[in-house]
Amino acid sequence: MGTYLKYRFLTLVREKSFMFWALAFPLILAVLFYVSFGNPAGDGMGEKMQSVPAGVVVTEENPPFSAFLEALDGDVIEIKEYEDSQEAFAALREGDVTGVFTVKEEPELTVDGSGLAQSILGELMEGYEQQAYLLARAAKDHPEGVERAAAAALEASEESGVREVSLGGRTTNTGVQYFFALIAFSCLSGAYLGIKTCCDGQANLSALGARRSVSPMHKLKGILADFAVLILLHYANVLVLTGFIWLVLGVDLGSSPGWVLLVDLAGTLIGVGIGILTGSISRFSFSIKMGLCVCATLFPSFLAGLMFGNMKYVIETRCPVLNRINPAAVLSDAFYCLAVYEDYDRLLEDMAILGGMSILCILLAFAAVRREQYDSI
Repeated sequence: MGTYLKYRFLTLVREKSFMFWALAFPLILAVLFYVSFGNPAGDGMGEKMQSVPAGVVVTEENPPFSAFLEALDGDVIEIKEYEDSQEAFAALREGDVTGVFTVKEEPELTVDGSGLAQSILGELMEGYEQQAYLLARAAKDHPEGVERAAAAALEASEESGVREVSLGGRTTNTGVQYFFALIAFSCLSGAYLGIKTCCDGQANLSALGARRSVSPMHKLKGILADFAVLILLHYANVLVLTGFIWLVLGVDLGSSPGWVLLVDLAGTLIGVGIGILTGSISRFSFSIKMGLCVCATLFPSFLAGLMFGNMKYVIETRCPVLNRINPAAVLSDAFYCLAVYEDYDRLLEDMAILGGMSILCILLAFAAVRREQYDSI
């Protein structure tokens, strides 16, 4: 058995195409995320963003809006004051400023073109309008508390441009969720290795499978040995990625390395389990199984926020049950529990869900493989 385990391990390691998707591709994505989002070890996620140049022209007095802009000056935006609208709009056309705020009874924002900087100014303007509406409503319904509400709104505006704080009190940002989803994707990528191993054991798909079908070794014994090799190999792949993200790129995964290792192990089990279950469908060709595997890894990862960071939140607000049955979303949430929420009760729930999914996949796969029979080999 020891010799069999050794050579099965070496055989899988030498499968360069499968090892690329299981190990190299997630590492490449991690580097690309790092380049896109900046230095995770810095303040928040990434380097400090440069202030957006914005022109300001005052046509009418509006102290609240002027105070709002003053609070953001030097941090989110860099204000350049102009004496009249003609001069401000000329600077906008020449590209000296990204947008022009017109201070009057009903403030206005004028931008030229579309892009990240213009979107930032638009979000700031929208945020002010929402605050102004809430304050006006508060002044109408509860005039005695309007001063306190205005002070709280101004303080919130000042802080919102500096940092984001989670409900648990730990500083975080929206960029870190991509790395959590990436680790989840890496875990699910073990499905590729699982399919390869299953196809190697099926007589109708490979010569090796035909030889193994007539060998004296008990089929269940061979299945368990293959499964052990898969877990060992892919767990090492996931640990390499996790260590690279945590120790090299500096993404904070919490202060509990033991729990991180357990979450990685649970992710490895579900990824390999999905691969074995897909590979055990003997009636499908190898190419069809690989197509199903791509869908089973990329689509759940997309729903977990790998391509669009807010996707998991969108699903949570519209169909929360989907986040409970999506293994990638559950894995991502487990890392949130460790690195952001510090909620170990919720973490245990995630681990239980992953464990149940893994056991179900593995039992179904074992049942399918054990019943395989061939009329002729």
